[in-house]
Amino acid sequence: MIEPVPQHEPILHALEQLLEWPEIARSPQLSRFLAYIVQRALEGQEQSIKAYSIAVDVFGRGPDFDPQADPIVRVQARRLRGLLDEYYRGPGLKNAVQIRLPVGRYIPDFVVVEPEAVSVEPAQLPVLRTPHQASARHVGPTMSWYVLAVITLGTAIAAYALGNSGPRQQLEAASIGALRRPTINIVEFQNLAADVQPPPQVAGLAIELVTDLEQLEIIKTHYRVADEVVGSAEDLPINDFVLTGIVRADDEVVQYSAILTESRTGAVVWNQTLSVQASEAALPGILDTVSKSFSLVLGSPRGPLHAPARQLMLSGALERADTNLYLCRVMFDRYRETGAGSDAASASTCFAALPEVDKQSSSALAANASLLAEHAGPNIAGESTTADRLRLAEVTIQRAIALDPISGFVWEQQARLHEGQGNLELARADFASAVQLNPANADALAAFARLLALAGGLAEAEPMAREAAEQSPEPSPWYFGVPALLALRDGDLRRAVDSAERYAQADRELGPMLAIMAAQRASDRAVVNRYLPQVLDVSTFRAQGVLPRLRERIGDDKLIDAIRASMTQAGVPWATMTRPF
Repeated sequence: MIEPVPQHEPILHALEQLLEWPEIARSPQLSRFLAYIVQRALEGQEQSIKAYSIAVDVFGRGPDFDPQADPIVRVQARRLRGLLDEYYRGPGLKNAVQIRLPVGRYIPDFVVVEPEAVSVEPAQLPVLRTPHQASARHVGPTMSWYVLAVITLGTAIAAYALGNSGPRQQLEAASIGALRRPTINIVEFQNLAADVQPPPQVAGLAIELVTDLEQLEIIKTHYRVADEVVGSAEDLPINDFVLTGIVRADDEVVQYSAILTESRTGAVVWNQTLSVQASEAALPGILDTVSKSFSLVLGSPRGPLHAPARQLMLSGALERADTNLYLCRVMFDRYRETGAGSDAASASTCFAALPEVDKQSSSALAANASLLAEHAGPNIAGESTTADRLRLAEVTIQRAIALDPISGFVWEQQARLHEGQGNLELARADFASAVQLNPANADALAAFARLLALAGGLAEAEPMAREAAEQSPEPSPWYFGVPALLALRDGDLRRAVDSAERYAQADRELGPMLAIMAAQRASDRAVVNRYLPQVLDVSTFRAQGVLPRLRERIGDDKLIDAIRASMTQAGVPWATMTRPF
């Protein structure tokens, strides 16, 4: 324990208050994390507050811990940072000393709050230094742009709701609720299999779910106990949900069942049961597997948490006044789903209409970088050539990473940018970071799998591709490129044709070719005849020739040879394969 010297006492008192707060007290790992970094700072051991020491001393990782391969410290730091922000906006608002964790660091700041300055942002408050800190540290902002964006968004929506009445009142009320970032309150699952031997892993599943879903910036998560009151039903917003569950034995399997209810009405909006062999359910890592399976649904843009906003968006009932950061992300995810230019334009227009503070959030910057690189739009600010747009996209994505270096969404967008530029090694590293930071991001899993498969790593791509296509709800057509290649490898020709035809809806270059390959092997001439004209009508093939264009996208020589043989068999002239036509 730290010796409670006088200058330490206010900080130790602030630490004690935080450790007694239920949102932190419920998580032994976060409690240990917070106490560890505060104690090290007060002992003057700031140089030792690093990812490695935290992983080993707090989270029990071994001496071979690799912070690049295991994101546990980054993920838990993000959880802790968010809870500290929440505490000091609520129950700890008037505390004389606040403990803050700046973005991108693990060394805490100790912020002194003057009585008349309780509403001032933390970055504007003086920082209390220990003797060891006084000359050693630079003070940076202690509240992220994203938090500021959420505060601004809430104020704007409230003002809009109070300032309008008349025929649109009901629609406005519904849209305001639907356009809020959804909140999910996660309760520990009820264990009905406690007598099973060996007993299945149950305790801590809610914490795993909170950890996984917190990585999705457009979902707000809370850990709750079963009898905790979160407010009367009529006071709860439309986008507020409760996730509960039970775990029970059924012969030789253990059933993990999750139930999502809408808080206001108590209506069940989603449920899912995952069956696990009893022997596997007793293993320590099973909770991570179960949590990831549920999170692939709950975290999906097409999942139940975002259904109200998507329905409102697709109904065409929105107006410019409805624009906010959450809606723009929903629109961007719709573009990712379809790849359509019209959806890209809608998302770009939405981001352009945001207040400046929202435009400068990491989420908005990352999405805009992708839109700039992939489609022209109102955010281009006069840049017209592809080279200009790519340069601006590169600058934009670097700003996003500087703001939030542990956002899986941001790293995913940089990976797509590098992939589009042909920097496949950089794209691979970026995708690896994205899925490490957020393993429940189905878009990142599917995109990473496609990159690996086209580079010749089909076996490495297989588990990610199957997770994305088989476990996420209503998977996008572009998810099915790798499943088509897997089915061709396995000789499942009917499934290969079906997957390739779905993929062809999203990829006008490679999708029809995979459909032709599968159809030829299945002796389905009708499918060949349907897709061959589509291949010959692709503008990039006409401008470059088929094989030169494919070599820009595919690093697997065997796959290129198989496509060449298939297209030749279908009657495509050699000159068309190799030169512009």
